[in-house]
Amino acid sequence: MHIETAAPVARDIRGSRPVHAAWTLAATMLASSLAFIDGSVTNVALAAIGKSFGGSAADLQWTINAYMLPLSALLLLGGAAGDHFGRRRMLVAGVALFALASLACMAAPTLPVLLGARGVQGIGAAVLMPNSLAILGASFSGEERGRAVGTWAAAGAIASAFGPPIGGWLVDAVGWRAIFAINLPVSAAAIIVALRHVEESAAGEQPLDAWGAGLATLALGVLTWALTIWSSHHVATASVQVTAIAGLLLLAAFLAVEHRRGEAAMLPLALFGSRPFVGLTLLTFLLYGALGGMFVILPYTLIVAGHYTPLQAGLALLPFSIVIGTVSRIMGRLSERLGPRGPLSIGPIVTAAGFALMAWLDPAAGYWLGVAPGLIVVALGMAGAVAPLTTAVLASVDERHTGTASGFNSAISRTGGLIATALSGAVIANRASDLLPAFHGAAVIGAAAAAASGLVAFLTLPPGRADC
Repeated sequence: MHIETAAPVARDIRGSRPVHAAWTLAATMLASSLAFIDGSVTNVALAAIGKSFGGSAADLQWTINAYMLPLSALLLLGGAAGDHFGRRRMLVAGVALFALASLACMAAPTLPVLLGARGVQGIGAAVLMPNSLAILGASFSGEERGRAVGTWAAAGAIASAFGPPIGGWLVDAVGWRAIFAINLPVSAAAIIVALRHVEESAAGEQPLDAWGAGLATLALGVLTWALTIWSSHHVATASVQVTAIAGLLLLAAFLAVEHRRGEAAMLPLALFGSRPFVGLTLLTFLLYGALGGMFVILPYTLIVAGHYTPLQAGLALLPFSIVIGTVSRIMGRLSERLGPRGPLSIGPIVTAAGFALMAWLDPAAGYWLGVAPGLIVVALGMAGAVAPLTTAVLASVDERHTGTASGFNSAISRTGGLIATALSGAVIANRASDLLPAFHGAAVIGAAAAAASGLVAFLTLPPGRADC
């Protein structure tokens, strides 16, 4: 199919922002907030879902991973599809699919049906997320881009902030099915604003990489299954070992296909010739892996070991998102002026200090003494890294590949969370009496991963404002 390249986005006389700048920003924030909301509300509902369906630790992990797997594997294809067919068109399609899948989650009669609907949600998120960010990359430039991305990141944090308390209240008052209803009005608003006010943008006519997407999905799925079974049962059986080897072989096949396709690949391997790009990739994987794993097991630990209600567990996470929502916009502007190396080196180190404090988490000591200190320090560190990381990734490629670059970075962050969630069974499978020590051990691992990501940034990113 031949697709005409879209006309350039209309800009004001300064050339740094689209005519409908506020509406463009609103549409991307509404769309991306769906993924942030869904992740945060589902975490506080895990215990209730497990009780409703009589699910095991592995079942609870798959409630998260059924969503994370297609999101991780298809983000690259979602970004490339936006570059090919048009970013606004794919944004709207992703939001619509996400809304329909949310309805299916609400009505799911069994756990397998719920997991299937969660998988469709992940596909929708894989389409809307990279195109949301690519629209910003194509619509803004210079300091305007830094401010826009900072605002976008802040909106995601705010959405995440309100997700757990509202989700916890709904679980307590109505039931876990009601948490998926939150997505419906947000989806409707995102579609209306995008269709009315966002200009279409597309960068090329590159064919889509179906083989690459299929192999990436299979590789991640097989590896995730092996890690999930191993972590929840604490035994690496022969079948788990064979499955893990098969996943690694599929991953190697994916890389071989991408190498053969060259610039036509959904992940052009030439990108990895850049030392800063490799550094940003490793930083993202480590930092978001640590964060993703922690925010699966933290609310579960508070509910099961700390005897919090779902609403209380949701409110317990509120300071984290408030801090990020307040600080990340400022850090977006600062990073645009000073360059990303400083924020991306210091922010993860502060995050590591917060994880280290969580190694002494004690719900019995009260929230403000036993839980909040580590959470707030983690939030301060992440606030220093979120917007600078996003801006650095967008600045690392030309405009033709902004969809692919944003999709890849999002895929790496989700893959880190996916693997961390697969490994979280080592904590979730414990009895209530043993859950807190297991959480403390996980916090130490998170601290090491976050500290390593800061060191990677310092060693691989250039000083100053030079593009990555």
